[in-house]
Amino acid sequence: MLRPASLRAALPRRLAGLLFATALAASLAIGPFGAGRADAAILTNSQFTTVARVAAAQVGVPYRYGGTTPQTGFDCSGYVKYVYSRARKVVPRTAQEQYRASTAISRRSARAGDLVFFHSSRTAVYHVGIYAGSGYVWHAPKPGKRVAKVKIWTTAVSFGRAR
Repeated sequence: MLRPASLRAALPRRLAGLLFATALAASLAIGPFGAGRADAAILTNSQFTTVARVAAAQVGVPYRYGGTTPQTGFDCSGYVKYVYSRARKVVPRTAQEQYRASTAISRRSARAGDLVFFHSSRTAVYHVGIYAGSGYVWHAPKPGKRVAKVKIWTTAVSFGRAR
């Protein structure tokens, strides 16, 4: 059966429109426009090196609730935020927000500069530090203490990579 000329001309345009809409829907299901690969925003090797160097350099700075600088002291998430900012990486302010904004990684794939989250439940985080490697973490522990590198003391931890 032969279709009228106007329908034959409209069919390729409709098909092209349908293909475009399908491709657009598929790309939005994968990620929004401008979003690269999932690991594109993860730290570069240079940033990992900077994070580890700056984290170690803060050892001895006193704990201060709400503290975000070496001059005023650090709380745990303020310490992480400060160290990451020196590597030109923006992370949220609180440990729970940092947990939500990171990509979960296995303990085996963690490297110096990754984040270590300490859990009070499966999803609730009460503390954060920066992985130093070999089962150690740099962290701002609690009032009366100073930033230190210590052995991870519990199994109720997860590891994350800043996005």
